[in-house]
Amino acid sequence: MDITYLGHSSFKLRGKQATLVTDPYGSLIGLSYPKHTEADIVTVSHDHEDHNAVRLVDGNPFIVSGPGEYEIKGVGVVGLGVYHDDQKGEKRGKSTIFRIEIDGLSIVHLGDLGHELSAAQVDSLDGVDILLVPVGGIYTIDANQAAKIVGEIEPTIVIPMHYNRTGLDQKMFADLAPVDAFLKEMGKTEVSPQPKFSVTRDKLPEEMQVVVLQ
Repeated sequence: MDITYLGHSSFKLRGKQATLVTDPYGSLIGLSYPKHTEADIVTVSHDHEDHNAVRLVDGNPFIVSGPGEYEIKGVGVVGLGVYHDDQKGEKRGKSTIFRIEIDGLSIVHLGDLGHELSAAQVDSLDGVDILLVPVGGIYTIDANQAAKIVGEIEPTIVIPMHYNRTGLDQKMFADLAPVDAFLKEMGKTEVSPQPKFSVTRDKLPEEMQVVVLQ
């Protein structure tokens, strides 16, 4: 399976049987969504323009936008309801964590998670291979909280998302922390960004690996 970072909280997961895209964003964030992005499945963690621009994804994909269990083209998707803030949704509403089973790998996209996880929620994420985790703070958990959740879930591979980077509208996202804050929390300050990450079930590393994608 190939994982490509499309920016913000959007990734393209290309498996043998299907391609899935997470949280496509509109141009209001400052970045332009990559043209000709095609998918069979799109997951939408919550209904905000920087996560729900499904119109920009080609291929007439199946849209999954909330809690529930789905199987599309051999890909299993389970949505777990959470909140976009630490006040049970009173500030920013609800969000969805998606657990995606593709090519024998279990990938979890935490969406715009705004709070720490309960013991029951952590248990439901047991056995995760790849964790896509927001780290920028303000609208989501911050670097410290993200590192704590990584320690609870214990994935094999961690890929940060939703942090301040070149191209983001700084009027809207100036207060987001850069990815370096999370890498410092994880003790992984020497991580070099890469354009794409490819992995198979039999090639998973023995120790936890943090991957930063360009």
